[in-house]
Amino acid sequence: MKVTVCIGSSCHLKGSRQVVEQLQELIEQNNLKEKIELAGTFCMGKCKTGVNVMVNDQSYSVSPETTGDFFEKEIKAKIDG
Repeated sequence: MKVTVCIGSSCHLKGSRQVVEQLQELIEQNNLKEKIELAGTFCMGKCKTGVNVMVNDQSYSVSPETTGDFFEKEIKAKIDG
């Protein structure tokens, strides 16, 4: 599974660094390093909805406050399921 987080200026201001750090921790805690490729990219063109995160080809709007729920529902559940 590929998870890409926008680190462009608009998303950076909305907390993309915190989102990346939380995802790194959650991937590590759940022993999913072998199953998830976490990457960063510059502007995804959806600046108003940021922080933008792509899971495979699906786009999501995530914030530092919603990262834990997002990980459980959109990443972990799809790997476990």
